[in-house]
Amino acid sequence: MLELLSSHACYGGEQRFYRHDSHIIGLPMRFSVYLPPQALQTDAKVPALFYLAGLTCTEETFPIKAGAQRFAAQHGIALISPDTSPRGAGAPGESAAWDFGVGAGFYVDATQEPWATHYRMYSYVRDELRDAVLANLPVDGARLGVFGHSMGGHGALMLALRNPQIYRSVSAFAPIAAPMRSPWGEKAFSGYLGEDREAWKQYDASELVAHASRKFAQGILVDQGLADQFLAGQLNPDVFEAACQRAGQPLTLRRHAGYDHGYYFISTFIEDHLAHHAKALLG
Repeated sequence: MLELLSSHACYGGEQRFYRHDSHIIGLPMRFSVYLPPQALQTDAKVPALFYLAGLTCTEETFPIKAGAQRFAAQHGIALISPDTSPRGAGAPGESAAWDFGVGAGFYVDATQEPWATHYRMYSYVRDELRDAVLANLPVDGARLGVFGHSMGGHGALMLALRNPQIYRSVSAFAPIAAPMRSPWGEKAFSGYLGEDREAWKQYDASELVAHASRKFAQGILVDQGLADQFLAGQLNPDVFEAACQRAGQPLTLRRHAGYDHGYYFISTFIEDHLAHHAKALLG
């Protein structure tokens, strides 16, 4: 059951914040929903985009900073953004580092203790959050897309490539595109999944694209700032680009001089991402 925490009029629609008890996580979880005016004015269900945020973010980061509601209202698309990790799991040291533990769930299902009990963000996003949205909100489950930023860009690419039967469109801003080659990814994967690097491949978009059961024919859109302070050491867009070329997966990788890793960059190009998804979700 969803508990509505707050609702705010926005571009003719409503920006809402919810809390619910998650059986997959085993703790209360929060998420945000933007319902466009089309979802409030008619009985029809609208398509939706799931946005996965990056390290240290919450369910509030995207709706506050990205400026996406204006374009979602124009297209008639709902926006859903979950928190980035469980909160209050009580795992030893879970708040000791900004890039692991709280705010850094990496959208994987942990298999190593003490993380395996609560840190199950992959199943939470793919299954439980989606089910909760479809059961309680005017969203069309046959018209879903996914996108995200940084750690969430990794999550979006990975979720889409593993589940093309669920997500019809995918894009990312500055994703951790080859996490097995990233210090952030290596830290998270070894902590959550153990030291078997074969087990890591199921969460690495640059590995998954070669074995995807279905291609995204309209293409994957990725935007990357060239002044991004994490580009050289963490993100590896070139690795993902080469993997897509080998797999025959259409990819538009746009490189932007002067743009860094933050939400000024995201807000600049968010309109293009909403249009990219609208082509797939609206027909």
